[in-house]
Amino acid sequence: MCLLLIAFGCKEQAKPSADPQEIVDRSIEASGGERYQNSRIEFTFRDRKYIAYREKGQRVLKRITETDTARIEDVKSGTSFDRLVAGVSQQLADTTRQNLADAVNSVHYFAYLPSGLNDPAVNKTYLGIKKIGDSEYHKIKVTFDQEGGGTDFEDVFVYWFNTETYLPDYLAYEYHTNGGGMRFREAYNQRKAGGIRFVDYRNYKYGGPLPVTALDSLFMAGELELLSLIELKDIQVSPGNYN
Repeated sequence: MCLLLIAFGCKEQAKPSADPQEIVDRSIEASGGERYQNSRIEFTFRDRKYIAYREKGQRVLKRITETDTARIEDVKSGTSFDRLVAGVSQQLADTTRQNLADAVNSVHYFAYLPSGLNDPAVNKTYLGIKKIGDSEYHKIKVTFDQEGGGTDFEDVFVYWFNTETYLPDYLAYEYHTNGGGMRFREAYNQRKAGGIRFVDYRNYKYGGPLPVTALDSLFMAGELELLSLIELKDIQVSPGNYN
């Protein structure tokens, strides 16, 4: 009789995984999986066009700005960066080059989350389950190794993955450039293009003494200030170019 009862559901349900790697793997698969690496992606953000594709084994990230006088292309390929104005490569100071490369990389990074969370320099720590609204979330902290972690390796991120869908509906981060600060983002307008999940964000700021890991509680209490909307437009996804 007990065996029958177990077979028909008296057995206690398995608890959600507390392995941050497994959670991130499932999230990436649910959000687009290999399509992130095998697609050419284009979108517009704040009147600039962004393009990502793979060429000769390198991931190429572009930002295109159209002005009244010229077309400006900022191109990050692997560890190299180039700025083209009307097709002509520009000589840039090292700090200017790095700042431009970081700006291009940042927009692309947020647009394709959670795909970047398995990069070699990423460290993941499970912080438990948190309820936000009517849903429960796996809460995971992300830090970065100095080697391979980029110029912002000291930044700290926190992600909230829905325990049912494994999608990251919320994220927060602490940054140290330009005086530093903290942000909390709430995803909305979820849609798919070419099998890849894209979202827009409500972007909140916080300047108080609490750590970035506490921003979920402040959000629920209505104590964060809405700073801006992060909206991606004209999204296009097509099979990538592998020459």
